Amino acid sequence: MRVIAVPVKSLERAKGRLAAVLEPLERAALTLAMLEDVLDACLAVPGWQTWVVSPDEAVLEVSARRRARPIAEEDPGLLAAIRQVEEEAAGADVLAVVLGDLPLLTAPALELALHTLGPVVAVPSDSDRGTNVLLRRPPSVIPARFGTDSYRRHREAAEVLGVPFSSVEAPEMAFDLDRPADILRLLDEGGRGRTRATCLEMGLAERLSVRAE
Repeated sequence: MRVIAVPVKSLERAKGRLAAVLEPLERAALTLAMLEDVLDACLAVPGWQTWVVSPDEAVLEVSARRRARPIAEEDPGLLAAIRQVEEEAAGADVLAVVLGDLPLLTAPALELALHTLGPVVAVPSDSDRGTNVLLRRPPSVIPARFGTDSYRRHREAAEVLGVPFSSVEAPEMAFDLDRPADILRLLDEGGRGRTRATCLEMGLAERLSVRAE
């Protein structure tokens, strides 16, 4: 069994760094749009199951509608959600964790990471050197560590255990949307994703430009 797990926070807590520029309902809409973009990529990869773990009913409903497997998060926190998925995926040959805020993610870019050989494959974030994608064969080969500088910690954990570590760098996977500047970058780079369309519908280009002046 090969599983792609997408953890998503509750819509009330998602994208807190954008609270200064977006209302709660706008942050929720943006989070759901990014989830749809990520699911577009994940569900297009053949031979993999896509699971979404979240405490939020709306997130789970969207996931079920898209024919991903919804998993209700039992304990709060990203690492707790990943541990829950690891337990659910006991016996899986490989587990890939893909964060839910990668609006530029494409199926070809994701396949590049999934098809990279080695027991540990990681994709660093270009904002805080966190980890946007972590693939482990088997899932227990090293512990998952997310957040700022987690890419380095994954690499060091593999080195300590003598496990080969592979890095994949691709702009489609390295970009995660957390800050107002990320919204402007997304709008500048173009594309047709749901996240960009949602930002345009909310008039964020004009709103953020005015705020910056």
